[in-house]
Amino acid sequence: MKIRDRERNEEPHVTIIRKQSFWRFGLRSLVFLDRLPDPRDVPSEITKTIHRDLDLFCQAWDAMYPQNPVQPESDNGC
Repeated sequence: MKIRDRERNEEPHVTIIRKQSFWRFGLRSLVFLDRLPDPRDVPSEITKTIHRDLDLFCQAWDAMYPQNPVQPESDNGC
């Protein structure tokens, strides 16, 4: 799982990489952002890990892209 470079204008997300497949999981919406490849191919352990470590992913995104934070300043955070 990774927060990739040069994605500052996209919805905040973490990218899951397996071989040649990439899935984007939204840090705001908490759902997969793309239909293909099929999100059902992602092992449940991976999505559980994302949910468990959500605060860390949000902090990492916000550090990389402070102009596009996961939660606007008026909200209560991740």
